[in-house]
Amino acid sequence: MKLKAVITTLLLSGMSIGAAHADQVVKIALSGPLTGPQAVSGKDDENGLRLAVEMLNQKPIKVNGQAVKFAVLSEDDQADPKTGVQVAQRLIDQQPIAFLGPQNSGVAIPVGRLTSGAHIPMLTVASNPQLTKLGYDNIFRTGASDSVLGSSMATFAVEKLHARTAAVIDDRTAYGQGLADEFVAKAKSMGLQVVDREFTNSSATDFLGILTTIKGKNPDVIFFGGYVPQGAPMAKQMVARGVRAKLLGGDGICADDMAKVAGAAAENAYCSMSGSGLDGTAEGRDYIARYKARFKTEPQAYGITYYDGMMLLANVISSAQTTDPVKLVQALRNANFKGVAATYAFDKVGDLNNAPTTVFSFKNGQMTVVK
Repeated sequence: MKLKAVITTLLLSGMSIGAAHADQVVKIALSGPLTGPQAVSGKDDENGLRLAVEMLNQKPIKVNGQAVKFAVLSEDDQADPKTGVQVAQRLIDQQPIAFLGPQNSGVAIPVGRLTSGAHIPMLTVASNPQLTKLGYDNIFRTGASDSVLGSSMATFAVEKLHARTAAVIDDRTAYGQGLADEFVAKAKSMGLQVVDREFTNSSATDFLGILTTIKGKNPDVIFFGGYVPQGAPMAKQMVARGVRAKLLGGDGICADDMAKVAGAAAENAYCSMSGSGLDGTAEGRDYIARYKARFKTEPQAYGITYYDGMMLLANVISSAQTTDPVKLVQALRNANFKGVAATYAFDKVGDLNNAPTTVFSFKNGQMTVVK
């Protein structure tokens, strides 16, 4: 019996030692439009996150001597607020340590309440200024807000395109309307006259009626608050209607698909997005090369920010030596991390400090940085 007891003790001791050295697997949640009209953008978000996670898991960071590996929980929110809330609750129930997304402001605003209640850090590119005015301390905007993006395009219209008049169209989403409102506010402050304001929706494809009305006002530029699935056909229909104005937009139309769908019509369009152009830095070019090798497609607008967001999170976990979501919220408040697209440090409400923006045009089926 004594020998048996000794063997049992050794086995239990061995199991304990083995468990102490086992990898700690932590979950990262992602919610985005993985199907539907915005699927190209949503899959880009997911790809950016997965690229970061795969790289981190090859050489795991350690917390208290224990290797940490990441597992992605990904759900399709269909860019719909109701679906987004259901998806977010399902993800939260699986106890992730962080929530990346939602991409769309209209989804992110109600989901913010859920992630706040669960005390989980939420890193999102959703740009409506209202998001960080909700009073939740767990929300971190990893891209520029509408106030930055809309203002930058109004400034571009006046200073670079020498526009004197503008018409505005938005798709009535929280993103599109918020972006358009910020453009209008900045335009008026700079003396850019807004001669017309029109509205559409996020599933529309026919803009000929709106464009006929706008053509009669003869603006120098048309600012569109919305996404590629509406922006691309709008650009084509502007040509068909003989509208001479240049089409401007925010990051919602900053994607190669804008040029691919609209063709030559996109060459009269400009967009502004958060971050610096990837082609302009060695780190950006390396990201593009690794992304294309892994996913056999071109990176789009937001994937790099999800990549950076995951690398930021890993850096904070390593520095703070914790995977506790509550402690990570505080650590993120004090973060200062140089990513590929930006340096990530946040103000008291969770907005990105000194959020950089870049203006792009579209040439030969691709986005091109406007110098």
